[in-house]
Amino acid sequence: MRARASAVILVAALVAASACAAEIGYLGPPGVPATEFPAPQRPVAPIVSPSRSGEERRNLLNEDGQIVGILGIKAGMTVGDIGAGSGFHTIRLSPIVGPTGSVIAEDVRRDYLAELAQRVAQLKLTNVVFALGEPHDPRLPAASLDAAILVHMYHEIAQPYAFLYNLAPALKPGARVGIVDLEQPTERHGTPIELLRCELSAVGYREIAIHQLADDSGYLAVFSPPGLVDRKAPRDIVACSGRTGTR
Repeated sequence: MRARASAVILVAALVAASACAAEIGYLGPPGVPATEFPAPQRPVAPIVSPSRSGEERRNLLNEDGQIVGILGIKAGMTVGDIGAGSGFHTIRLSPIVGPTGSVIAEDVRRDYLAELAQRVAQLKLTNVVFALGEPHDPRLPAASLDAAILVHMYHEIAQPYAFLYNLAPALKPGARVGIVDLEQPTERHGTPIELLRCELSAVGYREIAIHQLADDSGYLAVFSPPGLVDRKAPRDIVACSGRTGTR
């Protein structure tokens, strides 16, 4: 009986996951195609897991608290968790932005978002929205975000110049972009700070500050997005060369 009950529960869970996956799609219209942009001149790390490390360790280091404090995330904001994966930050941002705010959990993996949707439902979080993206385009609505965070995933973006270009219209005036990564090569699932600076400036983003996070959490780089006037045209973007970032 126990085996039969477990099987029924498993089937129900799979059906629910399939239903969640079917409902998850793009929130915004397509941006500029990847073919209009240069390819990155350095390795791109594969997506190997929906989470960098265990949540207990990340809680101990107060990873989410550091990001929230530095970016000034507060009630009423709409925050994009870009590359949300297992949703470590999504579920922690939800109560911070509160009922008047929202969290948009974006990922290129529909299966990750479907699993996260189940977790959000179990936690009864009502201000989380799910957005399927593409490797070159987060597919988010225009002027929808007060802040965007990209945590330990920038090195996995297959088309960084196109992605950054297509992300910019989703950011409101005065919005901030926070990128968390490790000071190590992209093939080792990190992004050297100089390379990050080079790639973001190539698209027109402006650096605000670099913060070292606690212990092995890496760094948090804060940028402001380019406006419509100063955003570079795709044909004017020059790819950074090498693993450390030069042009």
